[in-house]
Amino acid sequence: MSIGIFIEKKHQPTDTEIRQAIAPRISLWEALIDFIRNKYPVQEDFKFLYGKNYGWARRFRIRGQLLTSLYPVKGGFTAQINLSPNGIEKAQNMKLGKNVQMAIERAHPYPEGRWLFIPVESEKDIQDVERLLALRVEDKHPEKEPSV
Repeated sequence: MSIGIFIEKKHQPTDTEIRQAIAPRISLWEALIDFIRNKYPVQEDFKFLYGKNYGWARRFRIRGQLLTSLYPVKGGFTAQINLSPNGIEKAQNMKLGKNVQMAIERAHPYPEGRWLFIPVESEKDIQDVERLLALRVEDKHPEKEPSV
């Protein structure tokens, strides 16, 4: 089973195909994309990622570092957020919804962290993803400490 629904590398899905696939959750897709574009200085593309096990995704990066990838699925989408061990620990101490909690439990722990794949099904999931994106940015782009 792949992460996304569009797994043919030679066929980049059109906006219409994406909208049709996501259909009932298109407003959540648009809300999250608008949030990311307005909150972070991202470079954005739609790319075939990691082969057929993942497929096509809308990818957002900050200074070349992955922020998140959004994979269209039938009836919705999945958000990928990679968190460091420190980020995972912080996330586990937050009050997050069941989809995020399950994503953390399912994710394989690597020395550099975990790849979370979060099915976005509600406004609560959007809020949780937004909070995790803040953790990701804090981990990858910490503000410089002021000079004393």
